[in-house]
Amino acid sequence: MLRRYLVAEGHETAVVHDGRTALERVRQRAPHLLVLDVMMPGLDGLSLCRILRRESDVPILMLTARSSENDLLTGLDLGADDYLTKPYSPRELLARTRALLRRSRGSTPVLTIGRIVVDTTRHEVSADGRPVECTPGEFALLAAMAAQPDRVFTRAQLLQHTNGVERDSIERTIDVHVLNLRRKIEPNPRRPSRLLTVYGLGYKLTAGPG
Repeated sequence: MLRRYLVAEGHETAVVHDGRTALERVRQRAPHLLVLDVMMPGLDGLSLCRILRRESDVPILMLTARSSENDLLTGLDLGADDYLTKPYSPRELLARTRALLRRSRGSTPVLTIGRIVVDTTRHEVSADGRPVECTPGEFALLAAMAAQPDRVFTRAQLLQHTNGVERDSIERTIDVHVLNLRRKIEPNPRRPSRLLTVYGLGYKLTAGPG
């Protein structure tokens, strides 16, 4: 069920059913976010959280049926970023994942994907070593996609990132931003290799050619 909700939100999602497999998968794929159940066979979620915090700063959202204050504090003390007790609403879980991803993006002011660099503090972009001038809407869209490379964003999701600077935008505005960005960051704008269309879904940003 969680996979369906997360995929519908636009996330690439992998599901495993025991703690040791989860540890192996995290080490192999370096995910942007980990939704971690406390009660797992082999290696429980608290133990896994303890191990991962020695190796990674991946945001961790803990899920558990335990609701006592001690259990909550234990999870947070071990390094979990947020805690959700069962039963929970899938909408609440999605809201918390969005908040954690925003927070983690904010902690990385310089985003690099291939030969594209987005400095969110200085509000600067470069491609292939040359500066790129972006409008506020273009910058907001590019920063959102650079924070999650290879993720497919729908136009509606991208519009949420530009609404802060373009309050009257419509989904068609995203297509215009993409067209303009391709002229600025693509080696050949007529044959995009970085800012790609995923037909029927939306757009994604990839490293492209070296």
